[in-house]
This record gives sequence, C-alpha cells and structure tokens, in this order.
Amino acid sequence: MCAQIITDRGPGKWFCRWGGLLAWAMAVAAPAVAPVMAEEPLGPRDVAVVVNVRDADSVRTGRYFQRRRGLPAENFIRVSFDPEDPVLRPREFAAIKARLDDLTPPAVQAYALAWSSVTRVGCMSITTAVAAGYDPAFCARGCEPTRESPLFNVRSHRPYDDFGWRPAMLLPAEDFHLARELVERGIAADATFPFGGAYLLSTSDERRNVRAAEYPRAEQLFGDLLEVQVLEQDAIRDRKDVLFYFTGSKWVRDIDSNRFLPGALADHLTSAGGRLEGGGQMSALAWIRAGATASYGTVVEPCNFPQKFPSPLVAMDRYLDGDTLVEAYWKSVAWPGQGIFIGEPLARPFSRPPDDTP
Repeated sequence: MCAQIITDRGPGKWFCRWGGLLAWAMAVAAPAVAPVMAEEPLGPRDVAVVVNVRDADSVRTGRYFQRRRGLPAENFIRVSFDPEDPVLRPREFAAIKARLDDLTPPAVQAYALAWSSVTRVGCMSITTAVAAGYDPAFCARGCEPTRESPLFNVRSHRPYDDFGWRPAMLLPAEDFHLARELVERGIAADATFPFGGAYLLSTSDERRNVRAAEYPRAEQLFGDLLEVQVLEQDAIRDRKDVLFYFTGSKWVRDIDSNRFLPGALADHLTSAGGRLEGGGQMSALAWIRAGATASYGTVVEPCNFPQKFPSPLVAMDRYLDGDTLVEAYWKSVAWPGQGIFIGEPLARPFSRPPDDTP
C-alpha cells in the first residue's frame, strides 16, 4: 500500500506498505465477511439518540429524531459537556462514556449523536470514540496505519452483540432547520428502491484521488441497480439523480447545482473534511447542506490511506443489499479512528416494506 501525506506544503513524502492500491481495490470488492448469520438491519429499537443537556439545539434535534423515527423512551440518553469546545479531553470523555454505557439499553446496537460542536476526543473522532471507546491505537503519529475496525465489510447487523461496538453517526444540531430536513430525507428514502446515479470521480488531484483504483469494478458490480458513471473530472453539475457521489478534492464546486435523492451518500477524500467549522478545506457538512443524507470526513491529518476513508464499493454493496445508512457507511471504512460519520442513521432505501414477504 502506498500513501502520500495530504498537505499543502509541497509534493509530500510517499510511504508504502503491503502492496498496491489495486490489491486494496480487489480486497474491498470481495464478498463481505459473514462471521454470524445476518439478522434484519437496524430498526428504531436498535438505535439510541444521545443529546447534550447543555445544548438546547442538541436536545431539540434529538427529540425530533426520536419522535419521527419512533425510538423508545429509554433510547433517549442525556449526557453533559461544554458545547463550545470542539475537542474533548480523553479523561473528560471517559466519564461521559461511562455514563453512556450505563444508560444504554442492552439491545441498542448504534447511536445517533445529536450535536455538531464536538467532533473529537483527543486525536480521535467523536463517532469512533463513542463506538469503541477512546484508544490511542486509533490515532497516528504522522503517516501510519491505525487500529482496524471489526465492522469492515461484514454482514452482521448486530455490531454490539457480535463485536462490542456501537457505531455512531452525528446528527448535526447547530441548525435545527437543517437537522429536521436531514431526518425527513432519511425517512423519505426508506423502501424507495431508487434507480439513481453513482458518480465516481477520478480527479486531477493525485494525492486525493487514491480511491479511483476501485472505480473500474463498480459498473460491473452495480450496473443493474444504478446508473454508474466513472468520470475523469473534478466535479459534476446539474445532475438530478445523485445517490452516490465519491471524489477526492479539497473543495468540490457546484454541489448545490445537483439534486441528491433521499438517502444519498456523498464525500470527498481530503485531510480536514471532518472539521465541521470549516477552514482551508470543504467541510463534510457542505454535502448535507446540499441535500445529501450522509457524509464523512477526517478530523485530524490522516494521510491518504484509502483504508481511512469510505470504500465506494463496500458502501454501495452494503447499502444496495438493504443495510441502513449507519451500517453501510461504517462497514466501508477499515480504519475509522480519525474519521467522523454524519447523517441520518436509519435511512434505508433498499429495504422491504414491513409487510413484504420474500
């Protein structure tokens, strides 16, 4: 595996491990690991929403999600921390995690975190820290691999029961109008079986284009279910059917010109997409504001290891097979310690209606 540090201070140094990107692309395209018999994908009783009682927008967003998705009362969990500090200290987080573990019903398999302000715990993303606990092995000193996720490319629908992890997804709460629209998009996606477009962009940004090695297999694997377009360009515009949009760039222009179908996934491989307050690179929240139902970005310098970002092939495979959004997206990232997942976790466009029979 070869990777180059993503910085803006010159060409960057290359680091190589384990073989090439083509080998990685072939590996992620392999059939998903199935250590246990797959149950039904997650439902409202399997997800808990976590709110920060010191943040009124967090509580309001969490209540809205609970009501609209029909979560049981015991799946509404309150924690407390300073909403003005985007980075929690590991010791502070340990107390929050202990309370969360104590209050979470045993049947819960995943979390929705109803806030936007806090995105990191030390050197980790908040979503992975909540899912697996704080562990420095998820962090990297420079361009290094990190601890692996047991959820990568598995078919299990019981992540906590089978692996002891509860994958978490951020419901951005700083703008209630945006949060409400996001929840409604997730609900509108359910059981729609959309024949949408999958746009896989091979960009001119070589350092951020490392996922392009996966793209050639996409049409072969998913062409019967999607309009798959592998494009050598930096952006698309005026498309009306976007269900998947994967690219690599610091900024992606014209995203507001496109129409994202309910349930759409979209992300851009870059160093700081998970820094939601913005800055020198586009925030992953830009995709949500443009109409996507989920996105992903890293919160600290990841280097451009493909394993630290969603695999388009795995994300599409799991989503098209009926997984909820939180399951499909989490299963697509092999090393998630530095990345944050954002979106409406229960969106499930390729689900059967409850009264449907095989």
